[in-house]
Amino acid sequence: MSRVPPVTDQDHVQGGPGAVVTMIEYGDFECPHCGRAYPVLKRVKARLGERLRFVYRHFPLADVHPHAEHAAEASESAGARRGAGAFWAMHDQIFEHQDALDDASLASYAMQAGVDGNAVLSDLAEGRYRQRIRDSFKSGARAGVNGTPTLFIEGIRYDGSPDEASLVAVLERAAGVGP
Repeated sequence: MSRVPPVTDQDHVQGGPGAVVTMIEYGDFECPHCGRAYPVLKRVKARLGERLRFVYRHFPLADVHPHAEHAAEASESAGARRGAGAFWAMHDQIFEHQDALDDASLASYAMQAGVDGNAVLSDLAEGRYRQRIRDSFKSGARAGVNGTPTLFIEGIRYDGSPDEASLVAVLERAAGVGP
């Protein structure tokens, strides 16, 4: 069984350093399954609060989702320019507007996140974050990711039901809270 690479300072992380359980998502911003998982994961994060460290990693399936790679690059650009808050603001905007992921829309989401949209467009044109996205994809592939979303809880792939109650139960068990 493949294990997911450990969390590093290069990852996008929500949750405090005192979190007792870690969940990693490999996701694709254009994937409809990821879009359906997005509100579930938001509720799970809210329920577990500071007990959960949530990590998002890119796994754009560019062959079937033509805007996924640029969406990932745009989120990286925003994060690099304005910090973690801008990355997460872009993450949320993109998932909440999966039907509009052309470059002009991505620039608009960046502006809503407090980032210069033209700078993001420039980064996209230059491919400034393309390698970072590809490295994330490769790390997922080495860990056995073959579709999105793929979740890992405490480094082990989660193949259970993607509903809120099931995820919370597994996370609480992993945190030493549940039965």
